Amino acid sequence: MGSRKPFAVAVLLCCLLAVVAATPAEHVEPVQDGAISTYMVHVAYSHAPRTTRKTAHLTRAYTSFLRDTLPTGMNAPAPSILYSYAHAMTGFAARLTARQAAHLEAQPSVLAVIPDGLSELDTTLSSSFLGLTPSSPLMMESNSATDVVIGVIDTGIYPKDRASFAADPWMKAPPRCFRGGCVSTPNFNATEYCNNKLVGAKFFHRGHVAMTGSSPAPTSPLDVNGHGTHCASTAAGAPVPNANLFGFARGIAKGTASGARIASYNVCGGGCASSDILAGMEEAIADRVDVMSISLGPTSPVQNLYSDPMTIASFRAVREGIFVSASAGNSGPGKATVNNLGPWMLTVGASSMNREFRAPVILGNGKTFTGYSLYSGADPYGTMKPLVYGGDVGSHGCKAGELDPSKVAGKIVVCAPGGGGVAQGLAVKQAGGVGAIIAVSAADGEETSADPHLLPAVSVTYADAVEIVTYSYTPNPVARISYFSTFTGFVNPPSPRVASFSSRGPNRVAPEILKPDIIAPGVQILAAWTGENAPSQLAMDARRVNFNIISGTSMATPQMSGIAALLKAARPKWSPAAIKSAMMTTAYNEDNTSGVIRDMSTGKAAGPFQLGAGHVDPNRALNPGLVYDADEDDYISFLCALGYTPKIVAVFTGGSVVEDICSKREAIAVGDHNYPAFSVAFKSYEEVVTQRRVVRNVGSNVNAVYTHGYRAYPSGWNAVVNPSKLVFDAEHQNLEYSVTFSLIMSAASNSSQTEAHSALVWTDGEHKVVSPIVLTWPASKAAVAAM
Repeated sequence: MGSRKPFAVAVLLCCLLAVVAATPAEHVEPVQDGAISTYMVHVAYSHAPRTTRKTAHLTRAYTSFLRDTLPTGMNAPAPSILYSYAHAMTGFAARLTARQAAHLEAQPSVLAVIPDGLSELDTTLSSSFLGLTPSSPLMMESNSATDVVIGVIDTGIYPKDRASFAADPWMKAPPRCFRGGCVSTPNFNATEYCNNKLVGAKFFHRGHVAMTGSSPAPTSPLDVNGHGTHCASTAAGAPVPNANLFGFARGIAKGTASGARIASYNVCGGGCASSDILAGMEEAIADRVDVMSISLGPTSPVQNLYSDPMTIASFRAVREGIFVSASAGNSGPGKATVNNLGPWMLTVGASSMNREFRAPVILGNGKTFTGYSLYSGADPYGTMKPLVYGGDVGSHGCKAGELDPSKVAGKIVVCAPGGGGVAQGLAVKQAGGVGAIIAVSAADGEETSADPHLLPAVSVTYADAVEIVTYSYTPNPVARISYFSTFTGFVNPPSPRVASFSSRGPNRVAPEILKPDIIAPGVQILAAWTGENAPSQLAMDARRVNFNIISGTSMATPQMSGIAALLKAARPKWSPAAIKSAMMTTAYNEDNTSGVIRDMSTGKAAGPFQLGAGHVDPNRALNPGLVYDADEDDYISFLCALGYTPKIVAVFTGGSVVEDICSKREAIAVGDHNYPAFSVAFKSYEEVVTQRRVVRNVGSNVNAVYTHGYRAYPSGWNAVVNPSKLVFDAEHQNLEYSVTFSLIMSAASNSSQTEAHSALVWTDGEHKVVSPIVLTWPASKAAVAAM
């Protein structure tokens, strides 16, 4: 027995999850001539039909375009158009052979041809944690955003018997500028389900059907997954008293902007095809939503902005004044894993709150470990039960069908990471086990997962799991899982913290643009759920609930969408960029014990690549003092700075391909884009980098005078701010300044570090306008040699 102990613990130490990502195609590559796939064809402005909401007209026009553009011998098999786009992009999605697609891409009338791809899906306490009480400044000044429509691009919505989507009698008709509505299908009665709260419900599944050959069940606005319902109610769900999941997190569940309207766009018919997402965003733009909430991201990292349809569509949306918030992704804690990289969109990471769902694990030797669970059944542990490690009874990770029932029956099984917590617990139950202790991966650090298990089961940190497994090799090991409860207050570790799963920077496409932008609550969020799927999302789970508790940057994103709706209502003249700036420059970086916000993966202080500007503070964002604004022209200059050709720039703008569109404007560096953060990637120790910014005074004092300082004074690097003081007056409410960054070569070259953080702080005595600074530089020769 003793000889197996080191081996088993070593195996546990090796059972970590790995994310394998393939680089997406950025242009059409020849494959089998006869193979038919979906492609999105970006058509040049001069060859595109006139913009209209009559999709049949657009489809006829693009059908003629295909007939005229493809040679006679290339018309078989006949191309078929799935969608025509005029708002999210200029062009269409069609079923084509690779040969047909390549021919189209070579035509001057076509800007680009992009293969269709798939994207993946990335609270009773949230509002109070964010400081959004009925009497808070932002809630009062925004009137709860009652005239704002949030478009949720997701898996649809489940309004059947869900109070989160019921309209209060006082709610007036939707704003006149909103042009959307609801679509009825056999299983979605728009007359019954839609109201002055749920003002839009549509679906877009053609891309998924074409890609997979199977229709989703059902093909309608109805959410059979739960993700879209959860996100919609998180953003703008109506207040619901006594909301809970199996008694956990009991309280009033309400959306961040509980008075706002919801328009749902179901773009995920099993998978989320890019052509369907684009169609949903197209409709949302045409419907004139005010905020777009997108908790989706590509399944593999994009290497440029123009190959990501969602980035292009969000450019078009922001140009129309629509605020776009999108999830950073759940591929953390690895570096450069963040998605949704365009500077025009708000990219949201996830953080924890001061609430935990605890279930202590007590061993026979008297040691106690904190487990986490949402199990709701009877507690069978009047006495201790035998404890075994999964690797000794058939499967280290407790995989279904691999555990030996003769060795598992009546025992608590410790499972190595991998396979999904609820599924691992179910496998133990099916093998006759009476409980499960499930380890998270070592990379997750302090982060654990509370799941709605089907037997008494908990997740524990990796370090605790190793100790529990070690104990399991002592004579007669026993354990019990104690009470299951909700704990709110000063939890340990403190909150907020950056979730380990939250994707990280730096920005792969433009390192000078900090991503993620901000963090918001995204861990263990209670919100409405579909009646068509179990809380565990397992097919064998017959339970159905009105609310569910799940985690992800998907849950953090609608929090920010709701806050954006409130700010848009309170400050209607602000642009999407100004709203984003206000959020970022007022974010905070301290937890509820006045310590720095830390990373749950490492336990160390989180930097800008983990938390962006910091944790959102909605009420402070109402009065930021200064804002960094940007419009379409600024974004075009940014695209030019990336080296994109006029043809590629036209993919974003939908405008004419003007050969000198970039040469005619003042050349800027990528780092000069007017962003409320500074990210500098030094190529050498000797390099000197200057970045320029323009700020607008939005405070009440037109004659405000701002002086600058730093959150952490430069160490190993220098920064020179010019001018050092910003003096505003009635005629000068927009002022420019620059910051010149350099490294102290002796410090940087002799250090093992390759990164430094700080923040530039402008203050007039009333406001603090904080812009994060992150500097990176090459590893020193000594550091490389030591690797």
